[in-house]
Amino acid sequence: MEKDSDRYSGIRLNNQLCFPLYACAKEVVRRYREPLAALGLTYTQYIVMMVFWEHGGMTEGELGRIIHLDSGTLAPLLKRLEKQGLINRTRPLDNERKLFISLTEEGEALKEKAVKVPEAMQGCIDLSAEELMQLKRLLDKALKKMDLP
Repeated sequence: MEKDSDRYSGIRLNNQLCFPLYACAKEVVRRYREPLAALGLTYTQYIVMMVFWEHGGMTEGELGRIIHLDSGTLAPLLKRLEKQGLINRTRPLDNERKLFISLTEEGEALKEKAVKVPEAMQGCIDLSAEELMQLKRLLDKALKKMDLP
């Protein structure tokens, strides 16, 4: 006969992969608050700005695919960034369903201040450089395998 403890082992918190991923992500994002406050950005806004600093302007759909967010989540975030004067949102005349986003001069200039954020975050996770790279490789691999076609 199956022991009760064996039957319920799959729903024990300490047997879950999702919980340490969730808790670590939450803690890392919390630690970003202070360095990002100097930029006037939330963590998600920072991610969006990093994409624009790296790739330049793009449509809302392209941005959503890169950072794995849907339009319902992105729209209010982009409106706030526009209100802060960091991005422009425009609809092309030939396709008004698309929303094109580009950096303003102020948004581009913020990149210079943002360079300090990774420096401030170094050591936030107490692992060796090799362990951190291994963790990143595994998370990238898992995320890639979860992406829908």
